[in-house]
Amino acid sequence: MIRAVITTAMCIASTFSHSSFSAVVVEKNSERPIESNTENVIEKDIEKITVEGAATANESPVGTFNSPISNLEYDPRVDLQSRNMAEAQADITIRGGIFENTGFSVGSATLIDPQTGHYVAEMPIAPEMLSAPAILTGVDNSLYGANSSVGSVAFKWRPIQTAGSVSLGMGNNNFNMQRIHNAVSWSVGDSSQWKAGIEGEYSRSESDGTIDNGDHQFERASGRIQLLSDSSQTDLFFGYQQKFFGWPNLYTPFNVNETEDLETRLLIFNHQQQYAQESTFEVSAYYRQQNDHYVFSRENPESFQAFHETKVKSIAASGRHGLTDKLALNYAVQFTADEIESTSLENNFTSRDYYKISLVPEYAIALKDNEHITFRAGAAYDDTNRDDSSISLISDVVWHKINPDNSARTVNLSYSEATQVAGYTAIGGSTSSGLFRSNDTLERETSKNLELGLSLDEATWRVDSAVFYRWDNELTDWTYSFDSTSARVANPVDIETIGFEFIAITRMENADFVTSYTYLDKSEDYGDENIDASFYALNYPPHRFTLGVIWYPGEALELRVDNEWRKQEKNLLRNGDDKAFFTHITLTYAPPQVEGLELVLAVDNMWDESFEEIPGTPGRSDQLSATASYFW
Repeated sequence: MIRAVITTAMCIASTFSHSSFSAVVVEKNSERPIESNTENVIEKDIEKITVEGAATANESPVGTFNSPISNLEYDPRVDLQSRNMAEAQADITIRGGIFENTGFSVGSATLIDPQTGHYVAEMPIAPEMLSAPAILTGVDNSLYGANSSVGSVAFKWRPIQTAGSVSLGMGNNNFNMQRIHNAVSWSVGDSSQWKAGIEGEYSRSESDGTIDNGDHQFERASGRIQLLSDSSQTDLFFGYQQKFFGWPNLYTPFNVNETEDLETRLLIFNHQQQYAQESTFEVSAYYRQQNDHYVFSRENPESFQAFHETKVKSIAASGRHGLTDKLALNYAVQFTADEIESTSLENNFTSRDYYKISLVPEYAIALKDNEHITFRAGAAYDDTNRDDSSISLISDVVWHKINPDNSARTVNLSYSEATQVAGYTAIGGSTSSGLFRSNDTLERETSKNLELGLSLDEATWRVDSAVFYRWDNELTDWTYSFDSTSARVANPVDIETIGFEFIAITRMENADFVTSYTYLDKSEDYGDENIDASFYALNYPPHRFTLGVIWYPGEALELRVDNEWRKQEKNLLRNGDDKAFFTHITLTYAPPQVEGLELVLAVDNMWDESFEEIPGTPGRSDQLSATASYFW
């Protein structure tokens, strides 16, 4: 279910550019959904419930257990391009960028994988532990993101509440899944202000895959302990995940059956603190180790295989310090150190240190009752011990008004810059041979974003819209030439992108809807006439529609439907049509005779769409499943 966490707070309306619209959510102690904003909080002396929502009707996958990125392929705020399925290997792109431009953050820290952006979404964390994802673009990404030039997918740690569940699932393609989750929270001593909690889960799944040689075997174990008070929350987390999966043409267009075996360990410490008036800070530290075993041909493993081990250590802090009732300082800082051991990348450049500091002062002017303008202007400083440093400007102006009927209007105009450096696969391997050819001349990537956004928030509906113009310089793309023996070559490209986004959420008596339309137009310059095709930078939909529906035909039944239609840019490597229509349907029955029991029938890719999300890589087929879950 899409669940709500309801607190009494002072809440601030969010604009689409701040990535904070949400779809329908379920109100606590109620089976009716409500619409809401996912952002923090706002207007003084206004008591409001703060809810966490999702941007899709469904939040659980059909072919494996749930993960933090499950069902993001139907999220209007991002474009997920998967191999096998989203939970196997997912490239998350935002606003026409590529997977390398997207960051993933938990708490204040951005998780990176120094080998390649293909693995930044490898987070062995149970979704119950995290908030719904916020999509940070423009100013918010420049301020809080690290080494992510276009956008970030941001998660926060939820307070632990006593609850648990066990699930068993099965489906076509010999799919089977088992999962158990439990959380316990209790008061500390005689004080009701302090609570302690412990939470853990174990999940596994396997199947033969929706197409031949598309099998998978997944396993995840994660747990955390928590100390919670009225003004602070401290979490200590450890997660382990092992994934094996295969897919034809997984990364290459040479008609071979490739496989990947990934093992991820993640240790995170996180502390959130509220202090003074409208002041908060958060400190995050993590250690991440990832092992990757890639096999080019499962029938002939010795023809080419590669082993990689990456280790990342990081500490980060972010917050907002209120100086006066009008003036505040927003800030973020992160230090990250990584290293890699690889059988196919060079032995000289195998470690790097990253530094980022962002300072953005904020000034608010009250125009009249419940109406104000906020100005933010600052900069971010990025540096590494391997690359030149960079200073990026961050600025916006936001007009916000709350009407007497509690409806809200928000308009924002922003200009922001962000920057990042290339991963080891792009810059650290051979420049003259191999399946994946690197480029040691790649420079720091920069992105500049000019944006105008409008948000309308009413009692039963919400609209978010934005138009933006982005300049990407020295963007690292992976390209292909028909006369080359390499599968992919890293090359820089300058791209100008014009985009428009529109998202509407509405609530009716027995149903809720979220719909969206996205338009993108790109102008690119590779400076090389020998490049015939782009795997990523030019793999985008000029037109994309989504429609999510949650229907309540009765007290015991719930129907959730997500739809996506897209018209993809033409690509010489793509086999088949450039148009696609995907549908994910879930029917849930909760028999009133057994409290806590849910029976779920689900199907993904209902129309058996064979669209190649990555040019030259076969698309997934349909997947059906039946799941029984018991909640306590």
